[in-house]
Amino acid sequence: MFLPNSFIDALADYESARYVIFGVPFDNTSSYRAGSRWAPDAMRQVSANFESYNPTFDLDLVDLPIYDAGNLETSASVDETLRDLYEDVKGLLNDGKLPIMLGGEHSLTYSTVKACAEFAGDDFGVLVLDAHFDLRPEYRGFKHNHACVSRNILDQVTNNLVSIGIRSGSEDEWVFARENNLKYYTADDVESIGMVEVIKEAIEFLDCSQLYLSLDMDAIDPAYAPGLGTPEPFGLSARDVRTAIRTLAPFSMAFDIVEIAPEYDSGQTAMLGAKLMREFIASHAKSCIKI
Repeated sequence: MFLPNSFIDALADYESARYVIFGVPFDNTSSYRAGSRWAPDAMRQVSANFESYNPTFDLDLVDLPIYDAGNLETSASVDETLRDLYEDVKGLLNDGKLPIMLGGEHSLTYSTVKACAEFAGDDFGVLVLDAHFDLRPEYRGFKHNHACVSRNILDQVTNNLVSIGIRSGSEDEWVFARENNLKYYTADDVESIGMVEVIKEAIEFLDCSQLYLSLDMDAIDPAYAPGLGTPEPFGLSARDVRTAIRTLAPFSMAFDIVEIAPEYDSGQTAMLGAKLMREFIASHAKSCIKI
């Protein structure tokens, strides 16, 4: 069940919409700074700051079929919330929509990826922008902790996954990644060879036309995005992440932005998140226009 709220440029109704935005205000497994439950509405609030016209793609968002479904009514239980989220995303996909999830914490991505993988079949891959490996088999007593999301995807959904921006994880996670030949790029790798080359290699590795794109905002250096649940210095630049999103959006069947904790800054991280979401929509929509 979704509860109403709306982005300023989401003017379409559900039936005519291609892009369906929805929030999931859930952060019950957050391990350092809670507060990502406030992020969906914080991003909606700052959306009033932006012009609807995107000059890069020569598109006006008010002309695009965007619908804001509001926020998912969550449970205190992570397992129940993930179950309800999975069912709702399945419904969106069956209705021909492109889901755009605003978290909330990163544990939520497991359900949206699972629904997308079942819908897409074998032609499917996952690209995660994240500071952390999230490869723990469990954390603080929860299998579906935010620190376990990539491990859960690999174990239960697909091993066709690439992570970009990595710079933090336990020793066991680094060993697991190496021993299992996981495909990942550290933030230092991106600085050394450039985001354009990293994305090119990632696309070749995934070799799919149905992509799930997940942006954990802590992939971005906290100098640009300080309002985070688990900030990690020496990260990606905001422009590098924008490049990744603009490049990957045309291949993507769903997108999420997670782990913004708006109480820990003056609105700049929610502002950046909202802007990156708008870049995703504009890039995807431009790729669908027949020239």
